[in-house]
Amino acid sequence: MVVYPVTQRLYMSDYNLFEHRHPFVLESGVTLPGFHLGYHTYGTFDPSVNNVVWIFHALTANSDVVSWWPGLVGTAKLFDPARDFIVCVNMPGSCYGSVGPLEKKPGSEELYYHDFPQLTIRDMVRMYQHLRHALGIARIHIGIGGSMGGQQLLEWAIDEPDAFEHIIPIATNAWHSAWGKAFNASQRWSIETDPTWQTNSSEAGIEGMKIARSIALLSYRHYQTYDLYQSDEAPYETGNYKAGSYQQYQGDKLAKRFNAFSYHRLSASMDSHHVGRNRQDAISALQRITAKVLVIGIETDILFPITEQEYLVKHIPGARLAVINSLYGHDGFLLEFEAIEKEIIVFLNRYVRSDVPVQRDYFPYS
Repeated sequence: MVVYPVTQRLYMSDYNLFEHRHPFVLESGVTLPGFHLGYHTYGTFDPSVNNVVWIFHALTANSDVVSWWPGLVGTAKLFDPARDFIVCVNMPGSCYGSVGPLEKKPGSEELYYHDFPQLTIRDMVRMYQHLRHALGIARIHIGIGGSMGGQQLLEWAIDEPDAFEHIIPIATNAWHSAWGKAFNASQRWSIETDPTWQTNSSEAGIEGMKIARSIALLSYRHYQTYDLYQSDEAPYETGNYKAGSYQQYQGDKLAKRFNAFSYHRLSASMDSHHVGRNRQDAISALQRITAKVLVIGIETDILFPITEQEYLVKHIPGARLAVINSLYGHDGFLLEFEAIEKEIIVFLNRYVRSDVPVQRDYFPYS
């Protein structure tokens, strides 16, 4: 196992590469000869106070968490490199530094393309576990993630109950629903019907992925979001509707930074999520969690509705639920910084006991 460079000496952010140079068996039975993970760290690791905050990103994001969650992470923010050692890993299968479809096959000059193996959420988590040990992190003070990132967080907290002190899964679930799988299947179908999809090219399926993204947006947002921001204005001419242009813009925007292979594989990874798989059931799996838990849901989320977060709270010992009201649907977990921060501050400060020296104080940023 190799980690470059020595992250404990860092203060602000740094991009790192972890290499696991040993065979790794996937849930499917496929064996990878090794794997690598790209990840960012912020701050200085201090084992004496356990200041690790591990953040899990969603489907098409990356490990540079300050770039996509600036309201919660950064100088003088809730998660501050001056106090916390923040870790965010690019999920394997993505295209931002971790092992993925547009990288070379081991021992070959050829890229994986369609031959990249399908990973599950559990596979990803077990890769992260190797990184945690390589970094010398005995226990993670706070684990937090939304959507697909929240799925990974829950899976890890079940697989290694002692790994976390606190976890904050946001807008996520114990298993990916039939509704969510239907959205993802339609998106993959859009990619697969692109005439270029079967070619070995980094641009293969890119037009189909644009359509896939437009489908995804319908699940990420809400009726109110489109009504407020994408409604047409007088004189209400026919054609060239604002909402249609917005859908196309979002597809083009993703195509400039992502690829169809990663999108196709990662959406299938999301579908694989079920904490009860190869365990007694989902309820007994959730009951294995020993961390202190705050579950956050978005009231207008149609992709991960509140009923899914209520299920988590019902079956995770001692968990509490916070519901955020938002115009933005599922994407509210990326945008409602102030409301989410307020709930996290209340949650974290519940567990500061008067007989224990306070190592951190989250109130100054409320």
